[in-house]
Amino acid sequence: MNKETNETSRGEAVPQDKTAFEMIAKTFQGLEEVLAAELITLGANNVQIGRRMVSFSGDKTMMYKANFCLRTAIRILKPIKQFKAGNADEVYEQIKNTRWENILNADKTFAVDAIVFGDEFRHSKFVSYKVKDAIVDYFRELNGKRPSVRINKPDVLLNIHIAQTTCTLSLDSSGESLHRRGYRQEAVEAPLNEVLAAGMILMTGWKGDCDLIDPMCGSGTIPIEAALIARNISPGVFRQEFAFEKWNDFDQDLFDAIYNDDTQEREFNHKIYGYDNSTKANEIAIRNVKAAGVSKDVVLKLQPIQQFEKPEKKTVIITNPPYGERISTRDLLGLYQLIGERLKHAFGGNDAWILSYREECFDQIGLKPSEKIPLFNGALECEFRKYELFDGKYKAFKKEEVEKRDYRKNNDKPNGNRNTGRAIHAVNTKPYDKEYDRKEGYPTGKNSGKGKFVETYKAERNKTVFRKRNKTE
Repeated sequence: MNKETNETSRGEAVPQDKTAFEMIAKTFQGLEEVLAAELITLGANNVQIGRRMVSFSGDKTMMYKANFCLRTAIRILKPIKQFKAGNADEVYEQIKNTRWENILNADKTFAVDAIVFGDEFRHSKFVSYKVKDAIVDYFRELNGKRPSVRINKPDVLLNIHIAQTTCTLSLDSSGESLHRRGYRQEAVEAPLNEVLAAGMILMTGWKGDCDLIDPMCGSGTIPIEAALIARNISPGVFRQEFAFEKWNDFDQDLFDAIYNDDTQEREFNHKIYGYDNSTKANEIAIRNVKAAGVSKDVVLKLQPIQQFEKPEKKTVIITNPPYGERISTRDLLGLYQLIGERLKHAFGGNDAWILSYREECFDQIGLKPSEKIPLFNGALECEFRKYELFDGKYKAFKKEEVEKRDYRKNNDKPNGNRNTGRAIHAVNTKPYDKEYDRKEGYPTGKNSGKGKFVETYKAERNKTVFRKRNKTE
């Protein structure tokens, strides 16, 4: 272990720009491989998949890029200390025995986010209080002053994760969850999370090579994320701030260079269509699409699924219909029957990807999926299914499918992860993180999927603001 790593384990702040260090990207269960592929494309090293997380290494530039460019990460953590502790008092002593003057000073505010699993650690708030006490006591003994605790937008956000007796203390470099891109002006009931929407699109392999349709687009999350992917626009361009911008060693010039580099953006010569039967949803989607600056790529229309007609060009459908859990319809099963009918008669020769929760809903579609991918939408264990609609003779369609399957089999990477270009190693998985879901605003527990669930957040400002680049219309 080199000197920089030793110093970091004693609690020093982020290393120098060219010094590699470990980081953890948090995500939703089911998106880990997609996130790992993103990280490898971005240039990260030592990419390892866990449950709801992917660990990797890189320098300060990589940390800035991970926050700014990754579509399927919720937050980026930088571990600064790992230790064993059997009880809260031992946690207190370990935290207090850290050189906090390299991370904080008495003029800065801080907050602690705790996630705990284990027989001795059952209350995350109690653990966070012990960590706060240790930090405050450290500074009081050091110079008689203490930093203040601030829950909302602190200068430094700390994360402590305890699994049984293994404790990891990290700096949260993101701050507000990365799914809050900054373009959403308003949301409909039960909006699809932006990170999940981006992950779904990336799973299909679509990168703008044909038209895309979301026939039940709600507030426009899938069309907007698709437009950003098609043009390779970084999702961080809409953000007001990242937590690392308040760190002692923040490099403004380095981040400005990353922020204002649009050399990787590309042309998009197709269209993305978003339909919905709700006037309110259509109006909200129009505002969100405009705030994201993608109006020329996204065509929105007030149209029920009954009026869906076969597209003239090659097209892929990616959609998230109602489940009957967080949102209800008068005839949920009838809706899925209608989806199946429209796919059979108006979407031949194309692929459709559908995210849903209930098996009885999928059954009503009346089509056999070619792929089933487990995904969590909040606390709901869903499936993302692919339907390949053949157009013409069935035998010719099946022959083509066999040829495609043989090609994929012969061209897949040895480690089983497509298009990664670098080996991905599994690491020990973590238990299902209910506390994490609670902190991110998702329902948990036995009845978590019942009743209404409305994620209500609106932009703090009426207009999306950018540092130098302005893509709003």
